[in-house]
Amino acid sequence: MTKKKELRGKCGCGNVKYTIKNEPLFTQACHCKDCKISTGSSFVIHTMVLEKDLEVKGDVASMELPTGSGKGVNAYFCIICGVYVFCKYNISPGRIAIRTQTLEDPITPQAHIFVKDKDPWIEINDKKICYDKFYDRDKTWPKKSLDRI
Repeated sequence: MTKKKELRGKCGCGNVKYTIKNEPLFTQACHCKDCKISTGSSFVIHTMVLEKDLEVKGDVASMELPTGSGKGVNAYFCIICGVYVFCKYNISPGRIAIRTQTLEDPITPQAHIFVKDKDPWIEINDKKICYDKFYDRDKTWPKKSLDRI
């Protein structure tokens, strides 16, 4: 049996470093208004992993932010450089959403959500992975990821 490649990432200054010890569950780009505000950009890309598969080294602080579901999210930032590295959505216990661009090797999104709020100058070529709001996870995520959760 071959060992799966671990994924690694870090904050801007390197104080916070993390390792994902198993294959991620799913990667998605979110164009909702809350994500735009939290990133100061047109969208965010999150890679979902199981909490038990994430090892974090370095000091982080957290803050609860609003979400479209109304359940909220706890965002985790480096205490030195302030980079938002990962978050825990209260609606998804046991799972962590990694800010994909903090990975050494970022992952291409498998879905784009809340494209109804997408900035008009953003063009997504693969329309079949676009969802006006959210998707049906049971129909969209790979079966092996669904089996793990």
